[in-house]
Amino acid sequence: MAKFTDEDDALLEELGVEIEAKATGGRTPREERIIAGFEEVQRFVDEHGRTPQHGEDRDIFERLYAVRLDRLRSLMECRTLLGPMDRQRLLDGVEPVPIKAADDLDDNALLEALGVDSSGEGVTELRHVRSTAEKKAAEEIATRKKCDDFEEFKPMFLQVKKDLETGIRQTRPFQTMAEIQKGQWFIVGGQIAYVAEVGEQFLTDYDRRDSRLRVIYDNGTESDVLLRSLQRALHRDNAGRRITDVDQGPLFSGEIEEGDEASGIIYVLRSKSDHPVVAANRDILHKIGVTGGSIERRIGNAELDPTFLMANVEVVATYKLSNINRTKLENLIHRIFDPVRLNIEIKDRFGNPVEPREWYLVPLFVIDEAVSRIKDGTITDYQYDPGTASLQRAVR
Repeated sequence: MAKFTDEDDALLEELGVEIEAKATGGRTPREERIIAGFEEVQRFVDEHGRTPQHGEDRDIFERLYAVRLDRLRSLMECRTLLGPMDRQRLLDGVEPVPIKAADDLDDNALLEALGVDSSGEGVTELRHVRSTAEKKAAEEIATRKKCDDFEEFKPMFLQVKKDLETGIRQTRPFQTMAEIQKGQWFIVGGQIAYVAEVGEQFLTDYDRRDSRLRVIYDNGTESDVLLRSLQRALHRDNAGRRITDVDQGPLFSGEIEEGDEASGIIYVLRSKSDHPVVAANRDILHKIGVTGGSIERRIGNAELDPTFLMANVEVVATYKLSNINRTKLENLIHRIFDPVRLNIEIKDRFGNPVEPREWYLVPLFVIDEAVSRIKDGTITDYQYDPGTASLQRAVR
């Protein structure tokens, strides 16, 4: 069987393929335990950019790693075993001595050296070394914390979920590291994740590019995971996906030219209902829809249709578009004005309660601007701000 070179490993990692440890022959359980313990110290150094330190003000695990590293440095057997994998040169600077029968790397013994009673329930279980996959999964979870400003992100998560439901956004299999950028959305571990910040790029010990991210999750937590760690998590997760940006898609072919046939009309209606809420907001309350047929036929018998608030309507504006995807266009318009959708319950002609949709508290001039931005293709960069009654650039 052909052997993988270091260059092969680097390429596989770039593609997000998990690289298993190379077999080195029959290692004893003790040797496997020593290697696993050293890998935990290495991950601490990767995470914190320094070796673990002694001191009562340090976390118990950091103190444990510090004692463990001292022991590994001092034992010749460990130096020989771990030397080829010591990429951070953690074993340098201490003269090793031959191993003695009494020298053991058992976590309980190390804890006792720290004066910690490892038999109590107050210390996390350290007795059994976990598999690499378990440790990585636990490490990913452990780095998450409560997102204190989640309320600022919550509307974005709600909107993304609506976009997925309406088809404005799609999910795609995750491909490459280049897809992980600020403002991008993913599904990992069954949760929607948003890359809120991307830190300054740096080189790892293997001269590979990496960055520290701030990732917000839809359960109100966040993590400062490394970019490559998120990449590996997405590749390991069979259900991991990338969420596409808002895709206007082929809504229309452009301006209507001679010989073209208009295939869709955006219409704006105003209600003549005497309902108190409607009457109080008549000048800014509009129904926005898209049709490929006759508007007159569409609004016929409006007074019998709860869609039209059980009242006659007047057409206040129409916009013709050529070769549009009507469903996608209508979903896009409703997404933009969703924050000001009218919440009202009326009775249909049988006395059943109905909640009409597609009625929005938005001035006509804003609708006109939205249609103009649909035509020039910039609408996906904007969202409606009820506070200023205007279209504002969306925060990515």
